[in-house]
Amino acid sequence: MNPSNPLESIYYINIPKLEMSSSSAFEIDPTIPLPVQKKIGENEADFNPKEINAEQILAGMLTILAYDSKNQHLDYYRSILKKVKPNLKKELCEAAILKTKNEDFDLAEEIFRALIGFDPEDVAIILNMALFLDQRADSYRNSGLFDDADAYDADAYSYYEQAMNAEPPLPDVYFNVGFYYMKQHKYREAKDAFETYLALTCETSDEEMGENGVYKKERAQEIINTINNQNMDDEAFKAAYDLISSGQEEKGLEQVRDFLQSNPKVWNGWFMLGWGLRRLERFTDAKQAFLEALKYGGDTNSDTYNELSLCYVQEKDFDEAKKCLMKALALEPESTKIISNLGYLALAMGNKQEARNYFTTVLEFDPKDRIAAAELMKLEQDGE
Repeated sequence: MNPSNPLESIYYINIPKLEMSSSSAFEIDPTIPLPVQKKIGENEADFNPKEINAEQILAGMLTILAYDSKNQHLDYYRSILKKVKPNLKKELCEAAILKTKNEDFDLAEEIFRALIGFDPEDVAIILNMALFLDQRADSYRNSGLFDDADAYDADAYSYYEQAMNAEPPLPDVYFNVGFYYMKQHKYREAKDAFETYLALTCETSDEEMGENGVYKKERAQEIINTINNQNMDDEAFKAAYDLISSGQEEKGLEQVRDFLQSNPKVWNGWFMLGWGLRRLERFTDAKQAFLEALKYGGDTNSDTYNELSLCYVQEKDFDEAKKCLMKALALEPESTKIISNLGYLALAMGNKQEARNYFTTVLEFDPKDRIAAAELMKLEQDGE
């Protein structure tokens, strides 16, 4: 995803031995060039081979592992790294997780790519890469960067797919890909993934699974039951989501109405109906659908309240809109989408300072949120 080519920051040199400290060195193959990571701001005119240090060479090798999978000397570079840094994999994993928590996504992605290059057979690393890209997609989507989010979702799936094709199968892959499918509203695929997870762990005792493993088994079964009880893997339900999300709302509404005829008490169906109607700006009808969704179990989902609030705003019923958004926020306290909508509601009510406070809070959670930044800029330009 990085627009610049990281390989452009590499020089190659031939040296007879690699000095690791004042007291240690080990022999290397002088016929194989070693990659050297340029110093920040360094160009070819500044390059001095005598000033190269071992860390630049190690960093250069990691860059090659991350971005040059066709390099003919990969195995050789791996062998050097294993000798010099026996705990490298653990150190890189910890660094990648820390960078992800801090939302330093570019560096985290580079570390994960280096990890895969260092040990491409480790399924756990491939799974962690998929989870990282999945999380990065969510972050971009929350910030209103939908094209970037879709691209990272696609990347995440490519790594989930690699992990699912591994032998022997790793149960955690299927547990996590199940949630990925849930996010994509692919409930049949999600059910298959969770059922596969349970099948792979069925002969493992609770003691062996540990507390977290037992929780995962219970959670997987709970989601399977929900999908079954609410017929969420029904073809009409899936078709409705696909049609509405692709801009074919009228066709999608036909499908969701077919679904609701057979499943009148499934809150997801009513939510889907409301979502399609709201996109068509039929706000009164959409409101009624969302109220039905709340009646049948949608009151545990923040999106139901969030969508309902949009309908109340259109009807100028700002008090009910705020009640809905506060309920949504109680369910998902750090949702920048909900906080942004509170900002828009404040604007609609003429409370510009309150709106500024909400948009500022969004940027505290996510400094890259373009929508909140744009609204704050408008308020500044208005002299508010």
